[in-house]
Amino acid sequence: MFRKFRPAAATMAVASLIALSACGSNETADEGGIAEAQAVATVPPPAGKEWSEVAAVTPEGGIVEGNPDAPIKLVEYASHTCGHCAEFSEQASDAIRSKYVNSGRVSYEIRNQIHDPIDLTFAVLARCAGPEAFHPLSEQGWANLEAMFTTIQANNAQFQAASQATGAARFDAIASAAGLYDFFAQRGISRDQARSCLAKTDTATKIAENSEKQSEELNVTGTPTFFINGKNVGTQSWASLEPMLQRAGAR
Repeated sequence: MFRKFRPAAATMAVASLIALSACGSNETADEGGIAEAQAVATVPPPAGKEWSEVAAVTPEGGIVEGNPDAPIKLVEYASHTCGHCAEFSEQASDAIRSKYVNSGRVSYEIRNQIHDPIDLTFAVLARCAGPEAFHPLSEQGWANLEAMFTTIQANNAQFQAASQATGAARFDAIASAAGLYDFFAQRGISRDQARSCLAKTDTATKIAENSEKQSEELNVTGTPTFFINGKNVGTQSWASLEPMLQRAGAR
């Protein structure tokens, strides 16, 4: 169950979000303990598609894009309000998609580690258009992160008022204060559709429960945290993560 959103926490959340506070642990300096494997052959995608256009919800509640049978499985625990996640997305998204996922050798799953109510609201809305849209919407959200923080700061009173609401009304108020309705409407998800998604509070509850349970069980202490074939390799930049994928056979 997601935590109660308190007024004092709301004020602190705005300040920390605007400041783009650290949201990950220190980058792992070594190669993550990934053993060097033989190079994996590319796998042709389904006719008329790229592998990056193939996506599905996983049993863990994440969204995976790419070949479901890819021998190399990359998982990222990420927060939609994490500045380090935004930096990683800017550095890596195009390369992961074009060089690795579309080769059929690597699948790429994003799972949510929820840091705050805005993060949870975005996580629900990013699922509104189905799994195929989740990764692109997440990437565009990270690219828009500073603009979202500016909107929240300008709407601080509205944002804090959202802390007094409960259930779907709280998510509705947060989405309004953060400019998320406009953001998603510009990407084909109407306000009515978005509000309908947010009204299904069981979705938010499940995302938050998965975040808490998996973070504890898998020792995910910050974002972005990466797993390669089930091995936790910690918080990485693209410069340090890509060699690990290559050692795992994606070359």
